[in-house]
Amino acid sequence: MLDQTFQTPLPIDLIAVGVGSLQGALFAAGFKRIDLLGVAIIGIASGIGGGFLRDILLGVTPAAFSDNLYLVVATLAAFVGMLLPRLLQKVDPVITVLDALSIGMFGAIGTTKALAMGMPVVPALFIGTVSAVGGGVLRDVMLNIPIALMHVGSLYAVASLVGVSILALLLALGVPVVAASIVCVAVTAVLRLLAVRFGWSLPEQRALSRIQLRRQRQVEQVIEEALTTGAITLPLDLADLADLADDDDFGAAGAGAGEAARHRSTAPSPEVRPDPLWDMRPGPGEDPKECPPEERRD
Repeated sequence: MLDQTFQTPLPIDLIAVGVGSLQGALFAAGFKRIDLLGVAIIGIASGIGGGFLRDILLGVTPAAFSDNLYLVVATLAAFVGMLLPRLLQKVDPVITVLDALSIGMFGAIGTTKALAMGMPVVPALFIGTVSAVGGGVLRDVMLNIPIALMHVGSLYAVASLVGVSILALLLALGVPVVAASIVCVAVTAVLRLLAVRFGWSLPEQRALSRIQLRRQRQVEQVIEEALTTGAITLPLDLADLADLADDDDFGAAGAGAGEAARHRSTAPSPEVRPDPLWDMRPGPGEDPKECPPEERRD
């Protein structure tokens, strides 16, 4: 448990809230059929959403409701972002830098606040990350669009998670809270800005089916052996070959195997020749003893 938390002066805290509201309003203004009130509400939610979710999870009164200035600044910033989009786009680099700093600051505040309340380290890191990215999540939920946090893009939550993890490590090593929090803000901001500059992102999720890969290898072995011996000898269901041929990920080899499988499944079965001794056996109603000795078969 910490004896103190990372506290920022009220003006800096209000600037962070205002930057979040500006960005939220700018984002919402690009959508059709959203009125002025809707844009303002989304901007306010973007500015105070992270701290609101943090305090709700911690079971305390939200900081935005403890002072009139939070909601006033968030509302004014939202209207500025809605009415002056072209002017703000010219100073977009400045807003991006301030946003990166606010992410680190909210992460440090949320983590130290959770640790001060006696939470374990891992939940405290979760609280800090939610505090940093909660405004964007609320914005996307209110706009009924896919949450940007869960899709490929510039590192956002990852930058915050790295920063708060370094914060927790420094606190465990005995570094003062203020110094450790400043390092957290710096690391988060630098990582976020580098991700925006160079387009860093986490790799896209791709479903890799081990079963599908195993079946593909089996089919490749069947094809190789069929080209060599002219026969399929592996115990493989021909229906599987046909299904794999229709799979786009399988490729041309699978298509050839599927075509061969369909041909084999529809081709007539080879002629079955009966035993040559069958015609020499007595038919029904005939007595083998009456057959001549030279035609009798024991």
